[in-house]
Amino acid sequence: MDPSKLKKSPKKGKNKSNVRTLVFAVVIGLFLLFALNGFSQPDELTEVSLSDVVERANNGEISKIEITENDLKITKIGDEEATEKSIKEAGSTIYEQGLKEEATDKGLVLKVSKPDTSGQVLSAWAQVLVPMFLIGFFLFWMMRSAQGQGNQALSFGRSKARLYGNEKDKVAFKDIAGSNEAKEDLEEVVDFLKSPKKYEGVGARIPKGILLVGPPGTGKTMLARAVAGEANVPFFSISGSEFVEMFVGVGASRVRDLFGKAKKNAPCIIFVDEIDAVGRRRGSGMGGGHDEREQTLNQILVEMDGFEQGQNVIVLAATNRADVLDPALLRPGRFDRRVNVSLPDRNDRKAILDVHYKKKPLEKHVDLESLAAKSAGSSGADLANIANESAIVAAKHNRKTITQDDVTEAFEKVAIGPERKSKIMSDAEKELTAYHEAGHALVGHVLPDSDPIHKVTIIPRGGTGGVTWSIPPEDKSYHSIIEYNDVLARLLGGRIAEELIYGMNGVTTGAGSDLPKAAELAREMIVNQGMGKKLRNQVFHTEDGMVMDRMMHERQYSEQTAKMIDDEVEELISEAARRAKEVIKHNMKKLTELKDALLEKETIDSKEVETILKGSVLPKPAVQTR
Repeated sequence: MDPSKLKKSPKKGKNKSNVRTLVFAVVIGLFLLFALNGFSQPDELTEVSLSDVVERANNGEISKIEITENDLKITKIGDEEATEKSIKEAGSTIYEQGLKEEATDKGLVLKVSKPDTSGQVLSAWAQVLVPMFLIGFFLFWMMRSAQGQGNQALSFGRSKARLYGNEKDKVAFKDIAGSNEAKEDLEEVVDFLKSPKKYEGVGARIPKGILLVGPPGTGKTMLARAVAGEANVPFFSISGSEFVEMFVGVGASRVRDLFGKAKKNAPCIIFVDEIDAVGRRRGSGMGGGHDEREQTLNQILVEMDGFEQGQNVIVLAATNRADVLDPALLRPGRFDRRVNVSLPDRNDRKAILDVHYKKKPLEKHVDLESLAAKSAGSSGADLANIANESAIVAAKHNRKTITQDDVTEAFEKVAIGPERKSKIMSDAEKELTAYHEAGHALVGHVLPDSDPIHKVTIIPRGGTGGVTWSIPPEDKSYHSIIEYNDVLARLLGGRIAEELIYGMNGVTTGAGSDLPKAAELAREMIVNQGMGKKLRNQVFHTEDGMVMDRMMHERQYSEQTAKMIDDEVEELISEAARRAKEVIKHNMKKLTELKDALLEKETIDSKEVETILKGSVLPKPAVQTR
């Protein structure tokens, strides 16, 4: 079925109609008010005394007097209309006030008229009807609004899924670089939707549900959009958080509505992003089995397992927390297939960079291969951000093309934060920062299993006063105890350099970000990787994310074991500090040279570090002992 043929909600048309009605009512009200104002307009006649009117009438200076009860309107000789007015005494005639009968012989015309009360009647009616009309319209508008809110309340149970598949800028698999294994799995889904009989003919059943699992920014949602673009079928997209509302039963109702729409428009795809918002393991919340989220999950389980054969409805879901999902959701028959979307390797990063720079004016000498090598551990979203930042840097410098310097600046900005050149540091602070960063760089350079130093700077970046940046020469899937020990020593190199130069009482808070990283790495080695001496090959991992589990379940080891873990962590950090101290003590001259270079240039790259630290030695006490 063509998604473009699905009926769209007339909500916008209703809103426009309500606005037109409101404007029309306001115009009518204003017209009535103007009309009322017209009826009550005061005349502009000049008021004169009655004695003066009578005297001039007797002298033949007045051509006409119009009498309406006690009001007089006077028209002078030569005027066509009345220009004056006066008032006579009630109960008497104008003759009794002194007008002579001979005045009529001189051309005076007396006209007696009955009072016209039509204007007063209309004015009185307007004063009553206009407020009533406005009040009535206001009540009508309030009732319409209340009715609309009532309809909205009744529509809470309807799915908020958005329909894709008919947009102009469709995403295809060729538009997505990397993730080749994931694309192969999803291409089978597309092929089934296009040619279901080919699979049914050999007794094959396409997976009912496919779970996309991977770190944030690896392109899970983009892959789902590519499936929609390739299959050319209706594609309903919704976030897991959109199922749950404050009203009980709304989430389950929306699930039923969503799957009902999908079955009517089969073959089609349902994509649930961040499914862990409703798919978390049951029994872990405060509400037991009766809270709204778990009712929603129960309805999802029923709907997925209740698909009829031949419906050709496939559920795609994405999450970066598959470990917290309910086991019943992951079993075959619901999510039969799990597609891992991992961080891109070097070749994939190069392909992703090519895609993002394809439509940008890039200079020919820009080396994206080196950028792909340096950006190990970056996700596709990180690489897209680097490409965008490089274009912003080029535009900021009024360049029409993106240069290598722009790409480098963007990469460093994304990786370690922007430079804070406006921060003013005293000479003493600069020297201390230079010694601190030189300590990191010296230890990282001398220890053989530490990652090479890429750049050292004493210019504040992000939330740090300076940065020593190490980049692995190649992508690694595994790390050894020796590598971790060298990383610990490098992390402590800055604090140890301060201690050796300024004494124990001269150390500062400059290692405020280094020490937590070292403690976290050491605990990771002991608790999760089994790299302790006494606790070798034993792990004590606690499940992340399940708050109630951590609160309600006892840990799986004793207080004595916890004390041993703390002792092992302390020993790792103490040994790393000892090794860093031995390296710096035996290379104090190189430490000073590196410090001087940093004070002079503020930033030095890997080649300059290699040149300055050439000839530094690895002392025997700093050799690995584990």
